[in-house]
Amino acid sequence: MAKLIYGMLTSLDGYTEDEHGDFGWGAPEDEAVHSYINELASSVGTYLYGRRMYETMVYWETAHTIPDQPQFIRDWARQWQAAEKIVYSKTLAEPRSARTRIEREFDPDAVRRLKADTQHDITVDGPELAAQAIRTGLVDEFQMIVCPVVVGSGKVTTPCY
Repeated sequence: MAKLIYGMLTSLDGYTEDEHGDFGWGAPEDEAVHSYINELASSVGTYLYGRRMYETMVYWETAHTIPDQPQFIRDWARQWQAAEKIVYSKTLAEPRSARTRIEREFDPDAVRRLKADTQHDITVDGPELAAQAIRTGLVDEFQMIVCPVVVGSGKVTTPCY
């Protein structure tokens, strides 16, 4: 049985992005930090995304082709590409990455079945989608990486659910 993990980069004051939607302050550019994230994600076989998070993460579908990428970036890109992706969106017409399917609604029972039938862990990414999973008791583990920055306002990491 798989675990459902909610993992996010968060500011010291609990935000995933600022009031303008910027989250560049949380991009792990340090090799040690990124390698740690790669290690955390090594057990993951499926990512659950909302549309906005998916549109951010789809960068990794081709990141390994960008010249002069460090090895730890290429490693993460390959990990991401190898995993299944489920995108919950009412508006996204087609996926822009391999191993990706679109679901129109978040279905807690379907996620329970996925957890029961899967050996590799699953992550739910993005605070709004995670709130739905938390509310239905699906999240087994939290992996918050706290960035040394105070954002002040914006989208909270753990919205009220």
